[in-house]
Amino acid sequence: MEDAIYQIVTELEHHHHNPQSHTPITESSLQALQTLLDYTLNKDDPIELENLSDELSAKNLSLSTALLHPLTAAMDSGGPHHSLLASKVYLSLLLTKDFPVISLFNPVAFHSLLRTIRCSFKNTQLGSQSGGKKRGGRKNNNKNKNRGKQLDYNDDEVELETPREFDIRVLFPVLERLNLVLGLIHLDRFPDCLKGLIQTIGGIPTTALDTCGGTVNFTRLCNICSEILSELLKAEHGEKGVTAAEVLKCLSLPIIASKSAARTFGLSYVVGKMSVMAKDSDEVRKCMVNFPKYLIGKAPERAELRALAVESILEVVKSLEFEDQVEFSDHVVRMSNGKPQLRLLAVDLILHLIMLLDNPLGHESSWGVKCLQALLERCSDSTAGIRARAITNLAQIVGFLSGNSENKAGIMKIMGFGEDGGINDLLRKRCVDEKAAVRKSALVLISKLTALQGEGGGFDDMLLKIMGVACSDQLVSIKKAAISALSETFRKFDDENVTKEWLHSVPRLITDNETSIQEECEILFLELVVDRVSWAGSNVADMSLSNGVLDLLKELCNGEVSPWVKKICTNLGKKKKLKPRVAVSLQNIIKKSEFMWVTESKPIEKWLAPAGAWFLLSEVSRFLLKAFDWEFLYHHWQLLDKHESVNAPVEEEDIESNSVDWAGDRVFLLQTISNVSVELPDEAAADLAHNLLKRIEDFSMHSMEVDAHVKALRTLCKRKAKDSQEADKLVNKWVHQLLSKACKTLESYMTKESENNKINVLFTPPSGTRKGNRSSTKMSKLLAQAVTAVYTIGSLVLVCPSADLKAIIPVLHNIITSGISDPKQKELPGVLVSFKQTAPSLYIQAWVAMGKICLADGKLAKRYIPLFVQEMEKSDLASLRNNIVVTMTDFCVRYTALVDCYIPNITKCLRDPCELVRRQTFTLLCRLLQRDYVKWRGVLFLRFLLSLVDKSEKIRQLADFLFGNILKVKAPLLAYNSFVEAIFVLNDCNAHTGQSNPLSSQKESRLFCIRGNDEKSRSQRMHIYVALLKQMAPEHLLATFAKVCAEILASASDGMLKIEDVTSQSVLQDAFQVLSCKEIKIPTNKGSSSTESSELEEDVSESSGAKGRVITQVVKKSLIQNTIPIFIELKRLLESKNSPLTGSLMECLRILLKDYKNEIEEMLVADKQLQKELIYDMQKYEAQKARSTAAEAVDKGGSHVNSVDTCAKVSSAVAGARAEATAKSVLRDVNQGAGTPSLSAMNVPKLKSSTGGATRLKGRSSAVLESLRRRQSFDFDDES
Repeated sequence: MEDAIYQIVTELEHHHHNPQSHTPITESSLQALQTLLDYTLNKDDPIELENLSDELSAKNLSLSTALLHPLTAAMDSGGPHHSLLASKVYLSLLLTKDFPVISLFNPVAFHSLLRTIRCSFKNTQLGSQSGGKKRGGRKNNNKNKNRGKQLDYNDDEVELETPREFDIRVLFPVLERLNLVLGLIHLDRFPDCLKGLIQTIGGIPTTALDTCGGTVNFTRLCNICSEILSELLKAEHGEKGVTAAEVLKCLSLPIIASKSAARTFGLSYVVGKMSVMAKDSDEVRKCMVNFPKYLIGKAPERAELRALAVESILEVVKSLEFEDQVEFSDHVVRMSNGKPQLRLLAVDLILHLIMLLDNPLGHESSWGVKCLQALLERCSDSTAGIRARAITNLAQIVGFLSGNSENKAGIMKIMGFGEDGGINDLLRKRCVDEKAAVRKSALVLISKLTALQGEGGGFDDMLLKIMGVACSDQLVSIKKAAISALSETFRKFDDENVTKEWLHSVPRLITDNETSIQEECEILFLELVVDRVSWAGSNVADMSLSNGVLDLLKELCNGEVSPWVKKICTNLGKKKKLKPRVAVSLQNIIKKSEFMWVTESKPIEKWLAPAGAWFLLSEVSRFLLKAFDWEFLYHHWQLLDKHESVNAPVEEEDIESNSVDWAGDRVFLLQTISNVSVELPDEAAADLAHNLLKRIEDFSMHSMEVDAHVKALRTLCKRKAKDSQEADKLVNKWVHQLLSKACKTLESYMTKESENNKINVLFTPPSGTRKGNRSSTKMSKLLAQAVTAVYTIGSLVLVCPSADLKAIIPVLHNIITSGISDPKQKELPGVLVSFKQTAPSLYIQAWVAMGKICLADGKLAKRYIPLFVQEMEKSDLASLRNNIVVTMTDFCVRYTALVDCYIPNITKCLRDPCELVRRQTFTLLCRLLQRDYVKWRGVLFLRFLLSLVDKSEKIRQLADFLFGNILKVKAPLLAYNSFVEAIFVLNDCNAHTGQSNPLSSQKESRLFCIRGNDEKSRSQRMHIYVALLKQMAPEHLLATFAKVCAEILASASDGMLKIEDVTSQSVLQDAFQVLSCKEIKIPTNKGSSSTESSELEEDVSESSGAKGRVITQVVKKSLIQNTIPIFIELKRLLESKNSPLTGSLMECLRILLKDYKNEIEEMLVADKQLQKELIYDMQKYEAQKARSTAAEAVDKGGSHVNSVDTCAKVSSAVAGARAEATAKSVLRDVNQGAGTPSLSAMNVPKLKSSTGGATRLKGRSSAVLESLRRRQSFDFDDES
């Protein structure tokens, strides 16, 4: 010890004699001093320390005074080991018994101590990096060498020795001693030291994450930091409120910064330690109450970090008292009306608060009620991201609270089920929101509300339709959400409307392009349709049938649903997902229905199976052959076979309805029998084939039965024959037999009709005797047989295309040409019968049969296709036009080259007076276009545009889907390329072609235009323009803007477009409306992405987005600078001719000046005079507009003349002031006295017309620009 004391005394004496050197005490002296102090503290024997003090006293030195400056310099030296050792010595001295603490403790030294602790982690990282570089090689440049020399100069010992790896455990004794020192020294008199200590200790867990080397060391380190912070929160160190606030402020950063061990430490300390202290201290409690609010203000904008902040805030709130939690919820409610960032946080906090705290809906004034009301308000927020998040969180709350009956009643009351302005109205708006994320959230909320809506009786049928429409949304995520919501509703509600909407919306998605949606459709159909039917018919003992299953089966055979049901059943059957149970259940349902009918003593001949049962049975029978009982099929075959013959005379409507239902059941039964014919006994199959052939030969069936009988007969022949050759012979044999009988039936009717026609010509007036009535009845029976015979011919041709038709074709030709007038035939009246007049049903079926024959014979088709086109255009029978459209589309598939030239003729049916014909034409042409049998060229696209404003809502929906989904993907440039032409065509203007249409094509053009300047015509045309603009990419919107200006406005200013013409005026009017509409403007993303796009919209590359924005700005600037001169020139022209279009031009110009203000101001910097003239013109236009509005209002009031004059003066003054304000708000005020540059110095874009039909007048541009430079007086409201 004596050597150590001697070394310490010697060095301290050296430092005392050199007070200006600021040299730190050496590490060896520090180690010696630490050894001395450890002995004193451990043995509790101060003898050695007293010896050291005596030695220093002998040299006139005080221990505390002599050590303070060298220790402080050592702690500031920069080396981690040296400075930490000095810190340890410093703290050990303070802990020594009877040591003069007050003389040794100094704020400067204490701050050096804190700096040492903070820098130890940083120096560790830097030291390891520099050490690695030195070991890696000696290749350094001169700068590095100079740095090394400087380091050597500052601290020789540190640089000479090899860098040592830092061990975090060296820091533990320092922190432990620091904690002990705080029990001796109170920092209430040193606020800066207290604040620095809190910041240092609070930051240790964050900085020590990478240097602890394991969880054990980190845990120990956090425990020490926790003890120090707890010590600081005692009253001895100052006011608890101030200290607690500083501690919470320091811990807030790691709590909300990232998910790490430092965050865990901060939260555990606040929740575990400070919440306990808050119970005993009102000051700490107040800080704890305010801490969540402070975290809200510090919450980051990024979605992940914001969610982490919400989680942290709730952890703190959970530790508060209930009264404080309620107060915090009130703060969150107030926050929901603040800035967007705060509103978004409030929406998230409300969700977790309701799920966290007990009894949120205790009474009407409860905090939970206020939170729910605030959340409902945010569902209509102006920011789409907040709307979507609010609706999503509301859905989670509904799902969380719906488990309690009391909460259900509270939710229903708060949301206003069944009330005007309630949740139903809100969802109706949000389901058609412009943002996809909002629509998706609304659908999720609807799926959660189904239970509440059913019990409250407030389920809105309009929501069903909205969900159904959402199933056809262009976004896959929206489709899936809509399917889920609608299926959840269907799963819980046994309602006819729900069943109908689900079947009309979900099964159709089996044809969707997305495979996952197709699979979802199959799974849901299996669960909600097949399993329900299977369950309903599985219980044989229970003879009752629920209305839900009957409604389900009835809607399955709806014409709009059945095609999709067939497709789904086919897919399920191929995947072997259909089980025999469903076939057995359907048979049981039919048996139950028959049993219940007989039980009620009703005549069996009037019984019909539940609608849709036979249809679904026929579809599943193709894959479940062995699940059918032949006795069941044979019994009902006999029953349906006798149905027609025993049908008693009833009212005509009942006969027709009953007959159609009976025929439909018979068709589906026949399909079922033909599907399972392989399993039929041979004798039964032969009997059935004989009966089928016999019924076909009678030609007495309904037309819908004929195909089923023919196909069933062919199936029986093919499956029961020994080989394919024998089957073909059998089929050819009975086809030839049936064709011969059909031909004879037709000839018999035609002969009889011709004879009756001759007799009727001779009698004037025709005879009205009983004999004539009997003859009429007989002829109607012959006509019915002839119609069925013609339809049978068409069915037979499809079954056997190689059949001999030489005898039938002339007969059909005579029928379809009987309506064509011939001058030669007028000389012989009564010789030729017009079946179009006498037997329109036969006439129509003859055309259908001829079409089927032409499909089988190409040479015949080449001869008859022009005849089909002629009849399609001239026929006054809607059903015939519809059938010919179907036939022509079939021809287009089979004979594409032959029909291609007739596509414009087919498109005329898009404007047919019959809605069915229009819809059929639209649907069939769309299919041809999708399969590339028809191309989008010529007038086809322009004619399809009018379907967007069709009278029929169904056709408008189909058109919206075509342009919004199919064409946007298949032909994205179509809308852009045809936009300007569409403006001319819709207005029936030929200026863009430079030619006038001949009379023949004028009718066509009138058919596919929306002429007129009335409000209805303009709104319809604008609807079409908007639909096209919505399909364009941003770059195409700019190009369309330029094309409209160049090809319409510039053409008008050049004289190519005659302003006096009515159609040209309409074109110009539409051009102004298009240029000023919001859809042609490029969408811009304003504000931060935190609340809107980062998590809710599609991801976009930042680099590409920035590049695109730069290009867009450049193009916009160039575009506007080329557009404004065109507007100015056109304005002068319209004013010179007193055109009524001047107002539309000025309104459009006003909007352009407002929307493209920056670009126009840059352009007008070069010409202050032009800027003044624009301001003057705008001011004058606004004043005139305001005056006219005021005058109209006064005229409507019916006041006296004097009051009118007074009001006119007042309105004039007000209008002038308003016009001046409007003009100044659009453009910047100009500098007073700024001169106009010369014409040569002006940089004004040249006006260039895109049409090359005419040349400009020489010097016209210069004259226009010179006119713009003329100064005008701004002192008068009106021009002289």
